[in-house]
Amino acid sequence: MHSYELASTTGSRSYSIWLKLFFWAVFLVMGAETIGPIKIPFGANNIVLLPYLWATLAGLAVGLMRARTPKILSVDLAAQRKASVIFQAAVLIFIAKLGLLVGESIPLIIDAGWAILFQELGHFVGTILFALPLALMLGIKREAVGATFSVGREPSLAIIGEKYGMNSPEGRGVMGEYLTTTLFGTLFMTVAASIVVSLDIFDPRSLAMGAGIGSGTMMAAAATAIAAQQPPALAKEVMALAAASNLITTTVGTYFSILISLPLANWAYRTFEPIIGRTTVASITSSEVSPDAVTEAELDWRGKIFAWIAVAALALIASYVATNGFSPEIYAGLALLIVVAAIGEVLSHLSFKKVPVVCWVSLVAMFLSSPANPLANEVKKLADAVNILSLITPVLAYVGLSIAKDIPALRRLGWRLVLVSLLATFGTFICATLVAELFH
Repeated sequence: MHSYELASTTGSRSYSIWLKLFFWAVFLVMGAETIGPIKIPFGANNIVLLPYLWATLAGLAVGLMRARTPKILSVDLAAQRKASVIFQAAVLIFIAKLGLLVGESIPLIIDAGWAILFQELGHFVGTILFALPLALMLGIKREAVGATFSVGREPSLAIIGEKYGMNSPEGRGVMGEYLTTTLFGTLFMTVAASIVVSLDIFDPRSLAMGAGIGSGTMMAAAATAIAAQQPPALAKEVMALAAASNLITTTVGTYFSILISLPLANWAYRTFEPIIGRTTVASITSSEVSPDAVTEAELDWRGKIFAWIAVAALALIASYVATNGFSPEIYAGLALLIVVAAIGEVLSHLSFKKVPVVCWVSLVAMFLSSPANPLANEVKKLADAVNILSLITPVLAYVGLSIAKDIPALRRLGWRLVLVSLLATFGTFICATLVAELFH
């Protein structure tokens, strides 16, 4: 076969995979948004399961059924690997939206005070202190880094995806933690916070600051459990402090994770794995990685633009299904997010990728919506037209479509990874509480 014939065949195959994945993503997003949020009563609180969970789990089911699905629709291993790199590009749209939300809140963060700022150290070290030693003793290898450097929310997926790729051991670790906290995090934090506050060791305000772990649902669950045991006036203060702490965790989380948490997790792994590390049935070494788990090449510029447009189109669908319509400003808002992601990519290349693209996208977005930009009010109007949940559901639909290839490895990690993930979540809560108590 001549070289141009081979290129043509490869390009056609790649094009069909993109179409197939987009078809499934549309189906998953529409289904998830139609189901909508589901509230499960739990004591004085509700456990809220959001549409992105349905999209993720349904995507996993599609991948697992690849052998029983007609070939034209089957999400085979090649398609799953492609879905993982599409996610790595698409998640920048979500990071841009997050940055725009943060920029307008900079004055609030500055006014928050030293205690609420310093307790962030606890948030981004507690996961490693509590969970990494246990992971090593349970025989978890490099997956431990991805599972313990943070609480494993969307920005963490972006950081690990950019640095290691989602098909890596670190990618499996952060994905396992993400799934664990998505499924069990709200319930776990409700119970954990209730137990800790009942011990009457910490000031409720310190516990409130500790509750702001970077996840809106888990923060709300923990803060509500804390506030339920306080007088009305103090309960209101608890909720306000928890919200402010969560905002700051979201704001500085990306930078702390890149500059402090991830390097610290890598150092701790190199230092302590030879000392306390074990080899168990959960241990997965590089020599055991299946050839099917090869890393997909990074998307070129055309692929990234296609990924951003695909997520924008899916966000339109999600918004329409969820609300039976949307404002015309959403088109400009989504275009703004794509432009911010593109500028971040350009700046990352200009810095020879010494500064991760996630940081550049965040910084550009924060500037645009901050008081330093004279057009901040106009930017805010466009950003407000795009609901953040309508973005995360499409992004996680691609994550769901990529997971099935990692199920054998995740099954080997099993309960060990679940335990480590929940301990990392508890670690960030209790360590931040301890630091807040010191500065209170």
